[in-house]
Amino acid sequence: MPSHPRPFRFGVQCSSPPEVDARSWAALARRLEDLGVHRMTVSDHLDDQLAPIASLMAAADATTTLRLGALVLCNDYRHPVVMAKEAATLDVLSDGRFELGLGAGWMTSDYLQAGIPFDPAPERIARLEEAITIVRGLFSGEPVTFAGDHYRVDGMTGSPAPRQSPLPLLVGGGGRKVLELAGRHADIVGLNPRLPGGVIDASVGPDATAAATERKLGWVRAAAGDRFAELEIQTRIHLVAITDDRRGTADALAEGFGLSPDEALASPHALCGTPEQVADDLEERRERFGISAIGLSLGDLDAMEPVIARLAGT
Repeated sequence: MPSHPRPFRFGVQCSSPPEVDARSWAALARRLEDLGVHRMTVSDHLDDQLAPIASLMAAADATTTLRLGALVLCNDYRHPVVMAKEAATLDVLSDGRFELGLGAGWMTSDYLQAGIPFDPAPERIARLEEAITIVRGLFSGEPVTFAGDHYRVDGMTGSPAPRQSPLPLLVGGGGRKVLELAGRHADIVGLNPRLPGGVIDASVGPDATAAATERKLGWVRAAAGDRFAELEIQTRIHLVAITDDRRGTADALAEGFGLSPDEALASPHALCGTPEQVADDLEERRERFGISAIGLSLGDLDAMEPVIARLAGT
């Protein structure tokens, strides 16, 4: 864990905005920038949401300092050579504000509806690690030759070169194999509950506890070795309840997530209470876990504005 806490950086996942047109999207990006949000992110699913690369480029054109993140691009939808070119181009045209999130894929409906084979997790994660090796190599500007179990590249040089060196890479998840991969390769490690069923439902609760988070950080730390102190630790907040009745709300909601009220209040993936209590929880979690990057849903932005105003950049 860093000897000094990293500043809080808030990200907002904006994949499915209430209005889908150029003017509204640009206005949303400028609002995030004005509020002190660090990064605007878009996920990568094949259902009713915006496509990540085009939407992030449009957000870049509307802003000057807001960082743009893919949270996360699914490796199984793109060859890594194509992905590297898209990412580098976006980084150049955004003046060095892109953050590349890569994932092994998890949402079964995407695969089933699109007819894409949904291989077992170990195979998808091994393929992701090969892809990261290729993408990083193409970002270097040196010729890349790679022969793995999933990809072959023969003397290709990446072009254009990204504006940032290195271009930040985020990898996240909830399982041991993908978090160890993140520890070996990522600059930003995203912590999430495990999603073995390919959906987010009540079954994920027991893997969203503080104890589960400690265990996951242990995997990341062991895989990262000496570079662990340099990593930014991110978590995705799946439930925000701004309320004056913190305990009553926890009592009412916890059972539906398979948690006790105390476990629910301590989960790094949920926030409950007044804005002051929520800010205090985030500070305590940064101290305990090193979590400084907070990923929010767009639907929670209004409720979280006071918290962002208090903590962003501190």
